[in-house]
Amino acid sequence: MNKQLGVVLFSFLDLDKSSPIPLFQQMNTQIRQAVLSGRLPSHIRLPSSRVLALDIGVSRTTVVTAFEQLIAEGYLESRVGAGTYVAGDLAEIIGYPPSRPNSGGTDKIRRASKLSRRGTLLAKTISYETPVKPGSFLPNQPAYDQFPFAIWSRFVARKNRNPSYESLNYGNAAGYLPLRQAIADHLRHARGINCDSGQVIVVTGAQIALSLSTWVLMDPGDEVIMENPSLLATRDMIIGFGGKVVNASVDKNGMNFNAAISKAPNARMAIVTASNQYPLGVTLSLSRRLEMLAWANQKEGWIIEDDYDSEFRFSGAPLEPMQTIDQNGRVIYVGTFSKVLFPSLRIGYLVVPPDLADAYCAAVHLLNRSAPTLDQAALAEFINNGHFSAHIRRMRLIYAERQGAIVAALRKTLAGLLEISATQTGLNVIGWLPQDMSDVVAVQQLRAHGILSAPMSPHFAEQNSRQGLLLGFGCTPVDEIQPCVDKMARALGV
Repeated sequence: MNKQLGVVLFSFLDLDKSSPIPLFQQMNTQIRQAVLSGRLPSHIRLPSSRVLALDIGVSRTTVVTAFEQLIAEGYLESRVGAGTYVAGDLAEIIGYPPSRPNSGGTDKIRRASKLSRRGTLLAKTISYETPVKPGSFLPNQPAYDQFPFAIWSRFVARKNRNPSYESLNYGNAAGYLPLRQAIADHLRHARGINCDSGQVIVVTGAQIALSLSTWVLMDPGDEVIMENPSLLATRDMIIGFGGKVVNASVDKNGMNFNAAISKAPNARMAIVTASNQYPLGVTLSLSRRLEMLAWANQKEGWIIEDDYDSEFRFSGAPLEPMQTIDQNGRVIYVGTFSKVLFPSLRIGYLVVPPDLADAYCAAVHLLNRSAPTLDQAALAEFINNGHFSAHIRRMRLIYAERQGAIVAALRKTLAGLLEISATQTGLNVIGWLPQDMSDVVAVQQLRAHGILSAPMSPHFAEQNSRQGLLLGFGCTPVDEIQPCVDKMARALGV
């Protein structure tokens, strides 16, 4: 029914002429909200464009443009010879409650509806993002200043200059075939992994690789054995996907798997950082590797081996992964280029048993698609031309030097406060604090002085865990390490 209510006063319009947002767009947004909230009732007649333009002090073109857009979107309707009206019954159909004045859409909506069980679990997990600053001790950061960007840029430019149809499309769910072949070749020669390109699946980082494994191999409610301490994001991911984490303590020989399995006889999956346990840095002993493989064979279980940075071993060759002694296809190997090259590349990979490849590819296709094909193509060229292996060899020397420098500086300057723990692999050292000193508070104090680190305690499952600082040295040049440690001493009152 047409309501002849005359001209509506647009007192709610609040246009900011100094804003970079065009006036017609501001009008469009505010009128739309007024319609949806019921402030402008259905069927009501609007002022003419000329009258409204004079009333609010804008050009008629601005009003006409806003009206035309709202008519096209269905919020208003134009009636020949009768003017412009609010479209009928929109607020009633949608059921929007009246909006709060000046909310700007930034407040969280309070709703009675519930998330799914998985969504509720995911919402409870902890996630954070910390910016990298020069001279910081943020963990797990590579040496950005040492990456051969000039060489890398040539490969990127070449692939972007005349891209093929294949490189512009979504690409194969398993990844760009030349890159998968290059990864398989590198793993055979450098890591002792016997695999072919059909077992390599390229994904957008190690975390996606681990997430895919939960989708393919884990049902909600399944028990998953994990190291304690462990990577916080992995633990949160398992809980968020409905798994039940069973904690396995870590000692000098790595994860104590048999003690954990006695508490979870029905577990069918275990996640392990065998070559360089995160965050303690110990190596899983051969006897415990064999124990895990025997369990997986007997129970038809799965072992997810996260080999996140074992390329950087400073004494001798990198340790061979568990996958190399797996005779029955029970190990899923996860690798990443984030720490070897740089994190924003967002390329990681899995090596899966041949009979799991189709299931993993289907999961990639449904959940994540493939990593950007042009970046994969550039990385394949980078590897095949020998630059990847050369970069790793060079970085082992640089990281060994930086680790030596930070250990010496910490023991010299903070000997009375920190107990330093360092291993022969990786990009981090640990500074253990006195038990009565909070590592979370210490990290906040360091941040106030421009030093970024991470607390150790959140990586433990129990609340009364050992307090410590996880200190990365990868992105800090040697000549900046002692000044940063001096800042640490001032921040911690030493």
